[in-house]
Amino acid sequence: MSRSPFGRVATGGRSLARGATAAIESRLNETTIRLAVTGLSRAGKTVFITSLIQNLLALGQNAGGGVNTLPRLVALLSEHGGYRLRGVKVVAARAEKTAQFDFAGKLASLAADAPSWPPRTEELAQIALYLDLVRRSTLGRTLGSRRIRLEILDYPGEWLLDLPLLDQSFEEWSAQVLASLAEPPRRQHAAPFLDFIAGLRPDGPAEDSLIRRGHLLYREALLACREKLGLRYLQPGRFLTTNGPHDAPFLWFFPLNGSGGPRSGSVGTTSALLTERFEAYKQDIRDNFFDSHFRSFNRQIMLVDVLGALHGGRAAFEDTVHAASDLARGLRDGWGFWSRQRRRSLARNIVHGAGAARTLVRRSPNPLVMPAIGLAGRVLASVVSPRPIERVAFVATKADHVPALARDNLQHLLRAMADPAARDWQAANTQVSFHVAASILSTEDGIAKLDGQTVQVVRGTVLGEAAVRPFYVGAVPSQIPPPSFWSDRYFEMPIFRPPAIDPTGAHGIPHLGLDDILVAVIGDLL
Repeated sequence: MSRSPFGRVATGGRSLARGATAAIESRLNETTIRLAVTGLSRAGKTVFITSLIQNLLALGQNAGGGVNTLPRLVALLSEHGGYRLRGVKVVAARAEKTAQFDFAGKLASLAADAPSWPPRTEELAQIALYLDLVRRSTLGRTLGSRRIRLEILDYPGEWLLDLPLLDQSFEEWSAQVLASLAEPPRRQHAAPFLDFIAGLRPDGPAEDSLIRRGHLLYREALLACREKLGLRYLQPGRFLTTNGPHDAPFLWFFPLNGSGGPRSGSVGTTSALLTERFEAYKQDIRDNFFDSHFRSFNRQIMLVDVLGALHGGRAAFEDTVHAASDLARGLRDGWGFWSRQRRRSLARNIVHGAGAARTLVRRSPNPLVMPAIGLAGRVLASVVSPRPIERVAFVATKADHVPALARDNLQHLLRAMADPAARDWQAANTQVSFHVAASILSTEDGIAKLDGQTVQVVRGTVLGEAAVRPFYVGAVPSQIPPPSFWSDRYFEMPIFRPPAIDPTGAHGIPHLGLDDILVAVIGDLL
């Protein structure tokens, strides 16, 4: 028997009420945090994310009665409204186009009988966690539990190095790269490529086989600079990945001398083809990396392998300082047409235009004209103005390679390296913090004799060995080292074996400082 019209209206009203109640509840109790873990290659992004996830899961197990793997985070939750973490779970992947971060696989390699560090990131990946928080107060229990969706992005560190290209022409980029390759110590590893382009005419006819050879020589030069010199600021970064689409023709380019000559840009010339491919590469960066991913993240963690840079020597250290500073600015501002200066200029023009329009319509009899113009100006200005990054944490990784007394110096050195970029962040009302961390704590502090002197050391097991032994990796300066620093021996940087890790995850993963980083970068939203 069909219901009366009044019954259908009542049912529809109840349905709308339930939908409205659910929407209000979701608005009150759900928070999404989008966190990008950024940094240069070998800074330990993959291990950082794996340890972070596992320690959150261990903390949230048994209805929040798990092991307190992140004490600073627990204390913060208690302070912020009396919350208790009741559970953590990995959000099941749905129809996302981005690969799922292989958390289980990374954990398995670390927890194996013969543990190994996960390989470097070769593709973009993401993962999301749900944190279920219980309010302790009576009113809080009435409101229900809070749900935090923590979305984490992991991506190849080399990709990050491509973002500055968005503000450069092929001619500008070529001049910058070739000037760098011509200087020692890069020159010795780039000699075959430099010899090749010395005999190449930019205004000559484009020969695909010749251009492909130049691309391969340039890529070999970049790989040699990374593997033999420890350099990080190498572009394009995607040339350094092993699983990239290296057979795609738009990737077959390299820097070229005299690429801006009067005839070199003519159709069909070597310079014209390389320029076309360079611009196609930039567009691919915008479409498939920067615009499609980074625009949605508002919290950043910038990992820096400061000790590895010291170990690499002066060239590697200066390269890391340059890269970290440039990339931190770019992640805040963006590049290309939407760079900070251009966006701000356009925003000012919009606001000024709205002001001029107000003058023209001041005598208009229509009372809606003025509010509409003001609203339009504000809306458009907000669209084209830079979207602020609210919190940024700079992190010096692998801090377990030095004893506790040296970690203050490591933190000060990181601050000195990132200071130009950090000042810019703070000027944009972004909260910046500096940390030292070990995603997996593989050593313990100790004391040893060195040249008759007692020194602080760390004790650990080198990967592939069985015995624990002491290591003194070297003195950590608290500021940018002077030239005389590099005349002595470089740092010793052993690769330590990970400690025994419970594959069930019941006890989490031993770490140094992950909870401090979480509190600094997302604590205000918990």
